[in-house]
Amino acid sequence: MDIDANGLAFISDLVRTRAAIVLEPEKEYLIRARLEPIAKDEGLLSLNDLVSKLRMAPFGALHKRVIDAMTTNETSFFRDVAPFDALKEVILPELMKSRAANKSLNFWCGASSSGQEPYTVAILMREQFPELASWNIKFVATDLSSKMVSRTQEGKYSQLEVNRGMPATLLMKYFTKKGMSWSVNEDLRKIFEFKEMNLIGQWLTFPKLDIVFLRNVLIYFDTETKKQILGKIRQNLSPDGYLFLGGSETTLNLDEAFERVPVSGTSCYRLKK
Repeated sequence: MDIDANGLAFISDLVRTRAAIVLEPEKEYLIRARLEPIAKDEGLLSLNDLVSKLRMAPFGALHKRVIDAMTTNETSFFRDVAPFDALKEVILPELMKSRAANKSLNFWCGASSSGQEPYTVAILMREQFPELASWNIKFVATDLSSKMVSRTQEGKYSQLEVNRGMPATLLMKYFTKKGMSWSVNEDLRKIFEFKEMNLIGQWLTFPKLDIVFLRNVLIYFDTETKKQILGKIRQNLSPDGYLFLGGSETTLNLDEAFERVPVSGTSCYRLKK
């Protein structure tokens, strides 16, 4: 499907304005791959026609579909296992000790995509720390895409998706086979609050957060947007809380209030004391 330079620029500007995601010029292939199904679904003959339709209408459902399509939703269960080892071996035991009096922990997964990451954390807690079943656990999972939020809330995954990282023993314990797919058991899903949230828009009101997952998200933003997001995390993070970023991400030269902490073969970030 044809799309000219003006059309590419319009899509890039739309995604940057509404999601702060920077689409470099070499991402033309990605724009084509993600938007051609939408154009076909709309009965359009080219991506230029899709751009024309977007230009003529006020911001609405079609614009949201385009933005949802252009946000990356690559994820898997137990992705990059080291952060989960750090949770199991060091961070959760430490926080459970310091929170023993009020028995309360607050989690936020800030780009939950289709839900594999938050469900992985929940399964790890059930397996390694069964005593947390009696604690007050608040776990908020958010994403820019309403479609992804709905998917996470439904907790339904294909055989291919569960094959990517989910051990068979845990699959049988925490999921139920329904036809050709697997559904997360209700008792695991009920610990979550699933919300739509744009990191560059209005933030939810959080309690002080003990653990924040925002992995492989900052890489899509420009420097100023990264600083703004880290600043808001700083305001919401407990003084002894932990922030997990992706392996290629850092707070260095972005927010000097954070310090890098090596843990169990990986690293995370805390507020400097």
